Amino acid sequence: MIEPGALRRAVRAALEEDLGSGDLTSRAVIDAAARARGRIVARQPLVVAGLPVASEVFQEVDPAILFREACAEGASLGAGDLLATVKGAARSILAGERTALNFLQRMSGIATATRRLVRQIEGRRLQIADTRKTAPGLRAFDKYAVGVGGGSNHRAGLYDAVLIKDNHWRLAGGVAEAVRRARVDERPVARADA
Repeated sequence: MIEPGALRRAVRAALEEDLGSGDLTSRAVIDAAARARGRIVARQPLVVAGLPVASEVFQEVDPAILFREACAEGASLGAGDLLATVKGAARSILAGERTALNFLQRMSGIATATRRLVRQIEGRRLQIADTRKTAPGLRAFDKYAVGVGGGSNHRAGLYDAVLIKDNHWRLAGGVAEAVRRARVDERPVARADA
């Protein structure tokens, strides 16, 4: 689960980036009273991730929008399958649609790729884990999607576990010295990477 405060902050930042002072085109061509319905449909086979984020996008734009999930988070869908529906003020739906779809596409892409890798290693004593190599500001979303796809979350950041990499052990004077220093510091050691 994505921490609610982080979810709201990221969604608000994404909407601010896209909307700025407002949707000029919709204001110019769509009647303010117009109502609309929309369907979010898979264009190709995928593992669904990000429905709660898409819902939050529409709620931030207009709390009166009705967002209904048509499948479960983590579901495997085929091309043409329905993910969700949205209903409400047309201008509001149009204001949030691209941001909601951007989150859904990114997160479902990560979950789909992760699920594919997890299936390739089934029956082996291996696991698929994520890294910190994420888009700035989207780490929680990317890690959430890895989990939805069946992967494991490694450390969230530099603050929650020790991970000794080559640049660390080289500067410390070798792997053994880096591990010794990490143990003396009494932080949990994730692993030594040579």
